[in-house]
Amino acid sequence: MIRSMTAFAAGERSTDWGVLGGELRAVNHRFLELGLRLPDELRALEPAMRERVAARVARGKLDLVVRLRQAASGDALEVDDAVVARLADLAGRLGGRFPQLQVQFTELLQFPGVLQARGIEPEALQREAMALLDAVLDDFVAAREREGAKLAAVIVERADAIAAIAGEVRTLVPQIRAGQRQKLEARLADLAQPADPGRVEQELVLWLQKLDVDEELDRLDSHLAELRRVLKQKEPVGRRLDFLLQEFNREANTLGSKSVDARTSNAAVELKVLIDQVREQIQNIE
Repeated sequence: MIRSMTAFAAGERSTDWGVLGGELRAVNHRFLELGLRLPDELRALEPAMRERVAARVARGKLDLVVRLRQAASGDALEVDDAVVARLADLAGRLGGRFPQLQVQFTELLQFPGVLQARGIEPEALQREAMALLDAVLDDFVAAREREGAKLAAVIVERADAIAAIAGEVRTLVPQIRAGQRQKLEARLADLAQPADPGRVEQELVLWLQKLDVDEELDRLDSHLAELRRVLKQKEPVGRRLDFLLQEFNREANTLGSKSVDARTSNAAVELKVLIDQVREQIQNIE
């Protein structure tokens, strides 16, 4: 599955201590580089988060931001039931002696120990943060795969165009050989002294061998088959495709250097244009 290196994903998760928010964005990079920004309450999670991201992402310059929007002070308070129970027991015992005694709810809450600030439980908050990261990573990888599918479609289109040019050159080669042979024979016929036919044939064979591009075309076909195979693999393939494009470029350069015909020279130029277009797409692939 082809994946793009550029993507963005975000998510939120409600907890007892507030709302956790996370954002993950990435741009192209030769290797995996991850920058983290975490709240103080989650600093201890940095190694685990780096490991979790590295298990899902192979390349790219990533920025992961996690924020904790803590609950309002009222939401962070809880009643100490034990203190309230003791106060209720005391009120029951003293009720007969003070029948007119009344306690307002707000006054009860003001009694020391009735309301307690709810402290953050580090382990529970860390579990929530890792669950949020997993959800954000799922969306992030899905976004990369959607963009990667578009890149793969463009690459396949260019590969088809390269194959068509290679096939056209292959049909032109016999015509070009015959034309070059006729030209050489015409020049030899103009010589004052007739040349040795055996020597002429030998030199002609050697000359035509230097112009032979069958091997380059065969390798180009092989590279195209490998390109299509790699595009179907599930693991990250960006580096392999980049190496493969170097081989494509080498065959196109050799084809151009051996050309003695305007048609094959133009074909070599068109191949290099298409190869550069494929390279532009591959630079975005994980």
